[in-house]
Amino acid sequence: MEEESVVELLQRYRRDRRVLLDFILSGSLIKKVVMPPGAVTLDDIDLDQVSVDFVINCAKKGHMLELSEAIRDYHDNTGFPQMNSAGSIDEFFLVTNPEYSGSPPRRAPPAIPASIPAPVFASSPVVSLASVTKSESFNSTEEQELTVDDIEDFDDDLDDEEVNSIRVSRHNSNDAADLVPKLPAFVTGISDDDLRQTAYEVLLACAGATGGLIVPSKEKKKDRKSKLMRKLGRSKSGSVVSQSERAPGLVGLLETMRSQMEISEAMDIRTRQGLLNALSGKAGKRMDTLLIPLELLCCISRTEFSDKKAYIRWQKRQLFMLEEGLINHAAVGFSESGRKASELRILLAKIEESEFRQSSAGEVQRAECLRSLREIAIPLAERPARGDLTGEICHWADGYHLNVRLYEKLLLSVFDILDEGKLTEEVEEILELLKSTWRVLGITETIHYTCYASVLYRQYVITREHGLLRHAIEQLKRIPLKEQRGPQERLHLKTLCSKVEGEELSFLQSFLSPIQKWADKQLGDYHLHFAEDSAIMEDVVLVAMISRRLLKEESEIAIQSTSDRDQVESYISSSIKTAFTRILHVVERSDALHDHPLAVLAEEIRKLLKKESSRFTPILSQRHPQAIVVSASLLHKLYGNKLKPFLDGAEHLTEDVVSVFPAADSLEQFIMAFITSVEGNPEANVRKLNPYQVESISGTLVMRWVNSQLGRILGWIERAIQQERWEPISPQQRYGSSIVEVYRIVEETVDQFFALKVPMRPSELNGLLRGIDNTFQVYANHVTDNMANKEDLIPPVPVLTRFKKEAGIKAFVKKELFDSRVPDEAKPSQINVQSTSTLCIQLNTLYYAITQLNKLEDSIMERWTAKKPREQFIKKSIDEKSSSFKQRGSFDGSRKDINAAMDHICDFTGTKIVFWDLREPFIENLYKPIVSQSRLEAIIEPLDTELNQLCAVIMEPLRDRIVTSLLRASLVRATAFF
Repeated sequence: MEEESVVELLQRYRRDRRVLLDFILSGSLIKKVVMPPGAVTLDDIDLDQVSVDFVINCAKKGHMLELSEAIRDYHDNTGFPQMNSAGSIDEFFLVTNPEYSGSPPRRAPPAIPASIPAPVFASSPVVSLASVTKSESFNSTEEQELTVDDIEDFDDDLDDEEVNSIRVSRHNSNDAADLVPKLPAFVTGISDDDLRQTAYEVLLACAGATGGLIVPSKEKKKDRKSKLMRKLGRSKSGSVVSQSERAPGLVGLLETMRSQMEISEAMDIRTRQGLLNALSGKAGKRMDTLLIPLELLCCISRTEFSDKKAYIRWQKRQLFMLEEGLINHAAVGFSESGRKASELRILLAKIEESEFRQSSAGEVQRAECLRSLREIAIPLAERPARGDLTGEICHWADGYHLNVRLYEKLLLSVFDILDEGKLTEEVEEILELLKSTWRVLGITETIHYTCYASVLYRQYVITREHGLLRHAIEQLKRIPLKEQRGPQERLHLKTLCSKVEGEELSFLQSFLSPIQKWADKQLGDYHLHFAEDSAIMEDVVLVAMISRRLLKEESEIAIQSTSDRDQVESYISSSIKTAFTRILHVVERSDALHDHPLAVLAEEIRKLLKKESSRFTPILSQRHPQAIVVSASLLHKLYGNKLKPFLDGAEHLTEDVVSVFPAADSLEQFIMAFITSVEGNPEANVRKLNPYQVESISGTLVMRWVNSQLGRILGWIERAIQQERWEPISPQQRYGSSIVEVYRIVEETVDQFFALKVPMRPSELNGLLRGIDNTFQVYANHVTDNMANKEDLIPPVPVLTRFKKEAGIKAFVKKELFDSRVPDEAKPSQINVQSTSTLCIQLNTLYYAITQLNKLEDSIMERWTAKKPREQFIKKSIDEKSSSFKQRGSFDGSRKDINAAMDHICDFTGTKIVFWDLREPFIENLYKPIVSQSRLEAIIEPLDTELNQLCAVIMEPLRDRIVTSLLRASLVRATAFF
């Protein structure tokens, strides 16, 4: 049984490999391979610990043939449907795409025999290469080897992380589906395995053209481990067998390629011998000028396959290659050869059908069809399509779609089969060897670098190995621009066009547009894809820019395509919007928010912008100097759209407003700081923004709050004055309690004002200061409201002083200027005059008010400075700045009114003491009819008593002021008396 059958069985019965393994281990094979020391029976073996080690040991100890026979016996004895013991018998697996499978067979299926005898593998002696004929099998006693895929399928206990680290690309190839070149699909449904095997056949033919193709003997094959098995046998420490163990020269390199491309030894030997036989008798013919699939069909017979199904698959692949290469994707039209194309299709179908006829009739039909096929296929293959480029006719496929896909399979061999994120040690030798296929496949330098870059980039996407990305960039840089290509290559590339989904694509567009679109997609959300490693982002940006530049040359409308700057701006716009949407969803769905969602969103945007500026902007600014301006402006707009409904609905300073407004204003200032930090014209960038106007709306709400608080203060003053008894609080605090209450509520209001964390302008502070200023003016006016008129306390001028000094000047004026009033005895009793102590307490209270006012003003200024009001980024005129807020003199109105009230009280107090309290000793004694009895000595003693009482209550700084008022009042009539 050949190796392909083993591989297929293991893959198709992957889900029941435990059952299959139990069957294999039940025989004697396990005793030869994994019987542990001291174990007597199979019951002593822990089957769960066998897994992949068993298969590897089979390979190492030369028991692969026995393993193949055991698998075959199990298959024949159990049948396919019963294999899946865990699932339904109706389940099945498709290994091809049903879309390309063609119409159902027209013949009836063969009858199922009652029992299928297991075929016996006859051991035949190894023959020399010279004696091998086409009718003899090259794998009747062949040593079978499993690939890495098969070993993994056999392993039950392999750790998931280990599997991922060893064969990432095998299980995650769909991650790079978007990077598959845009080429037409194969009509025949050729699989990747078909392409890989045909690519190896092309490689052998090209190597044979240089005389380096030999068929190794089976003894050497058995004695020499393949590179694959050497790698499978390497220790976990990572030690690899040195390159010196490989056979020297082209022989060893082809063996490496066989292992890398996972081609079985049987297929290798069969293909080598078939090519050598095809070249025999063709003197002067190069092997790489052969129509390879046709020659292999003619030179390899059914007897060289131990399994008929394997032969049918092999033959079908060769027929499909002929159809795809010569008919389906021909670069040169058929015109008069159209009839030959139809005949060719008929012959290909007859060859395939011949395998299901009787053996003799089938062989005759096959031989006749192959003869006719040669007559038609050779002229089709020799149509001159690339002769002007390579100097030779393409001898088997002139359409490039198949050729470049074959070349891709060859290029994939540069990756380490066990660590596909690394290149093999022989990568340079492999690439040099692949140049031998350029003539056959029509590969040029531009095509090579493009295909190699595509393969490397796709492998990077699968493995995420940064080194592959760097290597892909090197290949992209080597792709020559249009003016750097030769005339023949330009002409050749111009013919390489394909139509995919109605779109006409050139070669470079087919290969580079998927790379560009994948890079654009990644960069369209670089916050997600490059959150951990910005160095990779820098390389992906480079890939996008290089591929875009190359594709511009291919487009006829390159002038209309976007520049690098515009493209980077589109990356920023797309990624910022996507990142903002993610943040918005997280915030909206979070149930543990203590603050308003808009406040939390503002903080998250601040974090996003910090990350943008530190990690991504240095990369993007290399191609867009104002990258941070673009991202910051966009975030400002996105948040503003969410903020506007909240601002429109804000009417009072609620908890939500106090939470959102500061966060929004702080975010706006943070964004503007980034915008203004960019060289150029920052003011123009700021003017492009649509400001949130948080400060303006906040100012309106703050003024509403201030006005309500001021109204509350005025009401409090009314109550405090009404309840005031004008008694000193204590001997040390000789002022009324009302002023203390007034200051308490004012300071509480100031504290609440500065506790508001909403944005404020100087106008809001000015409003508060004006309100406080008005408060103390009202208080001062209330203190003096109930005070009597001092003129009511002063008696009329005595008769002796009935004339004023104007009477002497105006001697000729006969008008009498004397006061005709007479003392009214009833009037003084009706006047409400406060006591001297009350007037002193009021005076002390006003003095306390004006002294504390200075402290209050200084405190407010310090706190306002510490609050650091909003900085203005758009310059205002000096006049606007100077008039918007005055740092000092905010309470000048209060000071003026309080001082006026104090002067009024002092003046009234002096008049009251002289003309009310000292009325008898002062007025009656001085106004005696006899001049000799009117002397000042009579009032000195009572005046001294009043002064002592006055000074005992009044505060020290006010003594001189009140005494001066008293003396002034005492002299107001004394001058008239004298």
